[in-house]
Amino acid sequence: MYANPCGEVLIGSFRYSRTRSRPGNLSFDGLTGANGSPMAQRPVQRNQSLDPDTRHLPTRRTKSYDDKSIRQNSRKLTFEDGVSFTSVSPDGLQKMGDLGTGTCGHVVKMQHIESGRVMAVKQMRKSGNLQENNRIYMDLEVVLSCTACPYIVRCYGYFLTDSDVWICMELMDSCLEKLQRRRKAPVPEEILGYISVSVLKALDYLKSKHNVIHRDIKPSNILLDREGNIKLCDFGIAGRLIDSKVTSRDAGVAGYIAPERVDPKLAGREYDVRADVWSLGIALVELAMGQHPFASCKTDFELLVQVMEKDPPRLEEPAFSRSFCSFVSLCLTKNVHKRPKYKQLLQDPFIKTHDVSIAKERVAEWFNSVS
Repeated sequence: MYANPCGEVLIGSFRYSRTRSRPGNLSFDGLTGANGSPMAQRPVQRNQSLDPDTRHLPTRRTKSYDDKSIRQNSRKLTFEDGVSFTSVSPDGLQKMGDLGTGTCGHVVKMQHIESGRVMAVKQMRKSGNLQENNRIYMDLEVVLSCTACPYIVRCYGYFLTDSDVWICMELMDSCLEKLQRRRKAPVPEEILGYISVSVLKALDYLKSKHNVIHRDIKPSNILLDREGNIKLCDFGIAGRLIDSKVTSRDAGVAGYIAPERVDPKLAGREYDVRADVWSLGIALVELAMGQHPFASCKTDFELLVQVMEKDPPRLEEPAFSRSFCSFVSLCLTKNVHKRPKYKQLLQDPFIKTHDVSIAKERVAEWFNSVS
């Protein structure tokens, strides 16, 4: 943490305005976004992304997507069983209800009238902002290219107009964040084991097959259904890896950001997939304990300081098994150079124990019993 000549406090690529409220004390007005607008004493928002201060990051060319080429493949739907429909109109979909809000848009439950198939449709409004539009297209690109991965939500097709992009995806029954909020109880370790297996395999697939890092791992982006499937979603701030590293202009959510992404000594430097490993560790602690490990923090600033200056969260025996405690500790290794990557974690004893065929059945039994 350090002050720049403008009288601001910098934490990594995040900028805070500093004002003196009374002698001897400093108060922080809160985050100042990349556009300079203040977010005074902003309380912690578990699923709300921070705005990075892009002035202190190296410039890297932003990929520009070609609307014309994307438009050529829109208005087509292909379902899991291979049944396809072409020249589908948005008018051919009937809204059945709201599901929630993702990084880039609103998600609704809709039925394809002709086939009777029910889907989750993410509706995103394009704007004049290139970065926001590229987030939309990144989300679309990732889900379209990952239909072979059983741990990533499946895309059926999309609609593209001059003003909107609709992504049609398989309908899952809930996300872990909603489920835990409704139950107000921790998730059993056995279930967290299969969740860990599924998320790690999804992340490893993104890295090994498409050279992509998710950058927004949190319980609201981990979906599950009554068959016991666990799937990753919401790729709006996913990043393209170059030489296995990426420099972020998309911050993510404060409560899940890895220390190396906010450490002023590393400000503006590239980071790698181990940032997502940290986020997974925080999500597992939250689900295992029934509350976020930084729940006592009142502002994003306080939370980020705790991430940098305090020991990372831990799970303890005998409430949890030794193997689970060890796995979480590996994920939450503060020194990024000592924190393992996906391949090493997939060989961890805790993962090996839960990477079995019956695990999915147990998740299904548990989910149906609590929902």
